Amino acid sequence: MNELKIGQIIRKFRKEKNLTIKDLAEQVNITSSMLSQIERDLANPSLNTVRGISQALDIPLFKFFMEHEDPKSEEFIVRSDNRMQIILDGTNYQLLTPTLNTTIEFMLLTLEPGSKTVTNPTSHNGEEVAYVIEGQIELNLEGSSHLLDTGDSVKIPPNTRHNWVNNGDSVTTIIFAVTPPDF
Repeated sequence: MNELKIGQIIRKFRKEKNLTIKDLAEQVNITSSMLSQIERDLANPSLNTVRGISQALDIPLFKFFMEHEDPKSEEFIVRSDNRMQIILDGTNYQLLTPTLNTTIEFMLLTLEPGSKTVTNPTSHNGEEVAYVIEGQIELNLEGSSHLLDTGDSVKIPPNTRHNWVNNGDSVTTIIFAVTPPDF
């Protein structure tokens, strides 16, 4: 796979939305200088920053990690060795649906011990349902902490601030769906 130029992708989406660097930077709560460096691929943004940019631009997060949609991606089957994925700081998201052009996103989330999805709980417009396949996970949901074990599931309403934290000693795997797609 070619090296991903996430900054160029961010710039493309920003320009499509007719936003200046200053406008977008203010919405994401970063400096214009930092956003400029990100767009020129001189700085690597954190997952939290990319998530903030995706929310400000109203673009699903996965779109920033894709160079283009492969024509074969319109197929119905996603092979386990051919999933789109984002791996950052002990967190691995794998897209289980063939494309982002669906009415639901279906994903596999793997968290290494000591990792979390985002530092501060965030929300998205989609309704989310999650199932813990293996391990134990802390779900911070609107300021309340909930411990989920293997086999537990949860429904997270739209626009509910949340994050997942693996405080355990083993890997935790969660499968979740978001509708409408908004990850």
